[in-house]
Amino acid sequence: MPSQSSAFDPGFGVYVHWPFCLSKCPYCDFNSHVRAAPVDETRYVAAFAAELAHRAALAPSRQVTSIFFGGGTPSLMKPQTVGAILEAIGSHWSIAPGAEITLEANPTSVEAERFRGYRAAGVNRVSLGVQAMNDADLKALGRMHSAAEAMAAVDVATSVFDRASFDLIYARPDQSPQDWAGELREALRRAPEHLSLYQLTIEPGTMFERLVEAGKLAPPDPDLGRTLWDLTQEMMDQAGMPAYEVSNHARRGAESRHNLVYWRYGEYAGVGPGAHGRLLTAAGRMAQSTEKHPEKWLASVEAQGHGLIEDEALSAEAQGDEFLLMGLRLREGVDPRRFHEISGRTLDPRRIEGLESHGLVARTPEGRLLVTAEGFPLLDSVIAELAS
Repeated sequence: MPSQSSAFDPGFGVYVHWPFCLSKCPYCDFNSHVRAAPVDETRYVAAFAAELAHRAALAPSRQVTSIFFGGGTPSLMKPQTVGAILEAIGSHWSIAPGAEITLEANPTSVEAERFRGYRAAGVNRVSLGVQAMNDADLKALGRMHSAAEAMAAVDVATSVFDRASFDLIYARPDQSPQDWAGELREALRRAPEHLSLYQLTIEPGTMFERLVEAGKLAPPDPDLGRTLWDLTQEMMDQAGMPAYEVSNHARRGAESRHNLVYWRYGEYAGVGPGAHGRLLTAAGRMAQSTEKHPEKWLASVEAQGHGLIEDEALSAEAQGDEFLLMGLRLREGVDPRRFHEISGRTLDPRRIEGLESHGLVARTPEGRLLVTAEGFPLLDSVIAELAS
């Protein structure tokens, strides 16, 4: 049994951003780009290797506990590209035995042979962007796969990898609680160990935002969203896959270790166009981000050895705010003593007691502070109250 301290150890993660997609989904505000011409993967591998060398020089002697290939659509990469990037990571840092190595994939890019290639390269977990379980809603979401293709992809993933997850979006236009319950039952029947369930939000700069502004798309109804949220929690709890984070559900022990690095406010290197990182260096805890445009990032790395456009030391106050923002998303909550160590501040007991009186937060016998099931739908307001 791990100790109280080691049980919440964030570890050290590496995030690799592959920014290319077959098409841009209308709800997506991620840094993803469509290119008509084939991508020069050899050139990008060299750039990733250069950025990894740069980060390792800033944060040497780390042991990597998780690696995550996100995007974009990383499953558009050749398995040899993934393998080369993993080799570059291992040339600078030690990789922990049993480290979690995840690759995001779209069902349209799933081929059994390609997945076996990723497995041979070192990937041991896959996360599939299914998003909906019926063809009409998939089309409305701009997805290029059918529901049947998505389930075939899940079957391939679970046959090749030890660990697998897939994503769904709910509170979609015209989605009723009955529709969502049926969809969720089917997802639970197929889900091996982990599901990411996101409420649809209209993000700035997306096609969905433009459609809402033009009166061609009704924004999600908040009351319906709350009904679907409650239904989701009830069904997932009954199925033995409770939420360990606001939108992520897993069987015990199947949580995404890489995402826990973020939420437990750990240290991670981010490489690739538009990647973010948080590294502890001689200058402090650094907030890092890279050039978003793929070709500009590539040119920058080739010219100066990295694509960073932000590399700034965070103040103690900013670190405390980030710690709360990330950690209170987790069902396990946060340790107020670590908040004090990071920020130099103490959480206001009167504010905690006020939130407790409304049933929005609770404290464990060990002293951890967590947001309750009643508080999660009001998470932003709870965090703002505690941080002020």
